[in-house]
Amino acid sequence: MDQVEIFKALSNKTRLQILGWLKEPELNFPEQPNADFENVGVCVGQIQIKSGLSQSTISEYLSILQRADLISSTRLGQWTYYKRNKKGLKKLSEIINTEL
Repeated sequence: MDQVEIFKALSNKTRLQILGWLKEPELNFPEQPNADFENVGVCVGQIQIKSGLSQSTISEYLSILQRADLISSTRLGQWTYYKRNKKGLKKLSEIINTEL
């Protein structure tokens, strides 16, 4: 995990909001009929609706967060779901606490 890439991923207000929303998805998104928040995550469409941004912009933002190892994705049929990557966020915490 490259530190510069992680902090670049965090340098955007909307990407930070997405991480915050995914921390407590049950409070930030409507219930999903085909997938639960804990095991699968939040459908990209719901993230896009909440953000008010275009699908392509949200997809790019989610890709950046995923490359930084801060979120993970699960594909179910034609839908992609995202949730926070606890291991990646723990590593970020360790970097902040030990190296900065």
